[in-house]
Amino acid sequence: MFGSLFRRNASQKLSALLLVFGFIWGLVLLRYTFQQPKRQNSAELREQILELSKRYVRALAEENQNAVDGPRGASMAGYADLKRTIAVLLDDILQRLGKLENKVDDMIPSSVTDTTNSTSSNSAPAGGSKQISQQEFTSLCGLTSIDGFPHCQGKVKWMKEMWKSEPCYASYGVNGSICSFILYLSEVENFCPMLPERIKNVAAANVLKPKAKILSSLDGLLATLAEREELLWIKLRIERMNEKWIAAVKALAKKYNLQDRPQKKILLHLGLLTKESGFKIAENVFKGGPLGELVQWSDLITSVYLLGHNITVSTSIDQLKGHLSILTGNKDGCPIRGEKLLDLIYIDIVGLKQLGSVLGTSFTHYRCLLRVLDSFGTEPEFNHAEYTKKKNYGSPWGKLNLIPKQFYNMFPHTPDNSFLGFVVEEYFHKNHSAFLNKISRTNKALVYGKLADYWKDKIPFLDIVRKYAELHGTFHEDYKVVLPKYVINHGILSGHDLQLLLRETKVFVGLGFPYEGPAPLEAIANGCIFLNVKFNPPKNRKNTQFFQGKPTFRELSSQHPYAETYIGKPHVWTVDIDNLSLVEELLRQIMNQKVEPYLPYEFTCEGLLERLNVFIEKQDFCLQREIWPPISALRVKVAKPSQSCVEVCQKEQLICEPAFFYHLNKVAELQRYKIICSTSKKESDLYLPAYNPENQLCLLQSDYLLFSCAGSHEYYNRICPCRDYVKGQVAFCQGCLESKMDN
Repeated sequence: MFGSLFRRNASQKLSALLLVFGFIWGLVLLRYTFQQPKRQNSAELREQILELSKRYVRALAEENQNAVDGPRGASMAGYADLKRTIAVLLDDILQRLGKLENKVDDMIPSSVTDTTNSTSSNSAPAGGSKQISQQEFTSLCGLTSIDGFPHCQGKVKWMKEMWKSEPCYASYGVNGSICSFILYLSEVENFCPMLPERIKNVAAANVLKPKAKILSSLDGLLATLAEREELLWIKLRIERMNEKWIAAVKALAKKYNLQDRPQKKILLHLGLLTKESGFKIAENVFKGGPLGELVQWSDLITSVYLLGHNITVSTSIDQLKGHLSILTGNKDGCPIRGEKLLDLIYIDIVGLKQLGSVLGTSFTHYRCLLRVLDSFGTEPEFNHAEYTKKKNYGSPWGKLNLIPKQFYNMFPHTPDNSFLGFVVEEYFHKNHSAFLNKISRTNKALVYGKLADYWKDKIPFLDIVRKYAELHGTFHEDYKVVLPKYVINHGILSGHDLQLLLRETKVFVGLGFPYEGPAPLEAIANGCIFLNVKFNPPKNRKNTQFFQGKPTFRELSSQHPYAETYIGKPHVWTVDIDNLSLVEELLRQIMNQKVEPYLPYEFTCEGLLERLNVFIEKQDFCLQREIWPPISALRVKVAKPSQSCVEVCQKEQLICEPAFFYHLNKVAELQRYKIICSTSKKESDLYLPAYNPENQLCLLQSDYLLFSCAGSHEYYNRICPCRDYVKGQVAFCQGCLESKMDN
């Protein structure tokens, strides 16, 4: 068989080699499967097999790339078709591996699911000892509650059976007693709450840690960014906004006591900029490529730097490996001993998978440190791996089993996630006021859309706009769509030139896509009126291809729901652009309007610094020592059947706050709010806690990852934790602002 390879032509040789390697690799996987230690569970084995398979395919892909594009590539033109064929083949294999992973998931019984990721509390080995009750925790160790730690009982049960299986457990003080298990599981692996007396020790240790000092210069950060070509766009944005950032951080320091904050060790990994991602965003960023994610990353990096934390920025897998190399050398099943090397990890969805492959089995110990930049949001039903499988929700981005608040969105999309946001860039000049007074605003209409494809089928609408304003565009010159000659195209503009053009423009015209970008807020901040496209019916993953893979059922009522809901007229006019007579009527009104520039505080430099500082200080997904926002902000509302908590809270001019679900999910607490439970039981679904007023049956949530503001049930009344909010800073309750930065 192998000898015949060398009697074929080059194309046949390479194809045959791929088949041979595949055959050999299959044998390797089989041998690997049956030679693993018996104590390794199926989920771990599955992940390792699939990861090895992916590495094999990627290695072949890289080898293929080198063979065709290497030093002798010019003399191998005949391989062009072969290269494309192999590329398609390898991509197909990777996709099949992804599908295989889902199928293997379905084959693994819930009783043997990886206990580090499982949301079931029954994570002990079969035939193990009786589950430890909460009363035993209290009587033996003084642990008053394990609310918010659903794995704790199962993990203690597992430790009781298996604590001698790894020598390192003893080195952490595990001696076979229940309290030693809790001590380990609370302070090393974060599966149980800390013992009361130990909380004081941790607080005392924090006093000795270095303090974060507010910085008044960005020179050090800019020098670091200048060393990397892929960060050029981010560097230029920071330079343009330098004076605003410095003024903002000084203003924040005057408003709050920021002197006693512990300095955090923070890793920021920009997976979307890695070459391994294949997105080529850094290469296309100056050619009209997507900017929303880079805007958010730029402002996040700037903020954590100015807030005085110890930051490391990674833009490649090699850099990530270098920063985390000490974490991956652990040979046994325990985490690295000693102080954690990181306090926070900011990452995106692409980078998250890269982090998992680098950390391997150590990943679970750093899960609670993650803050995932997620533009469109991830709802609990997609985040929860088992629930997603049960409902057969297809999405390549879900099944991460994080606490939903660990996802950081660009806008306040869903209260189940955290609203990080970004900074809206305004035009700035050294002689700002005098210079702006010289700029005259004329009847110009600037169309929102860098790609001419966005303009397709919009010509009748643009014809109406053109009757009232001179039509301008900023799209790439290389386009195939035939556009009207009356469009004045400026090409792709620099940030400075775009801001200047917006200052001269009357109307910023939406076309329906892109969805929820930063540009409309920039236009409004520069004094434009935004013509926002209304969607009827709303766009969602059921009727719009763009959203089909997104891990959310959220419905978009318009191109920019935030601008529609939180800003509105006179700055934002939302209209169905297919209704041409209505469009014309609105344009008559708009052209007679005179509006001043407007920018919500939460999208200013100071607003983002304020919000991020509170998140860093107060959001704790590891030890969870306190509820934040404070429980005093809780307003309990009861939804009608088929009504979500998002809806019932909004109706009361409030916001659903998922952090309060832990507090409400008890019969005793429900009775305090006049909800009488004659009987109760625990289940796992999105609409819990809930109750039936007819028979006074209360249903409590058994799976904390499924706490959801968005869920509803056609028969049961949801019990909803709402809170008020600060206009212009919706991430905070009104009572949060006075003491939110006190330590």
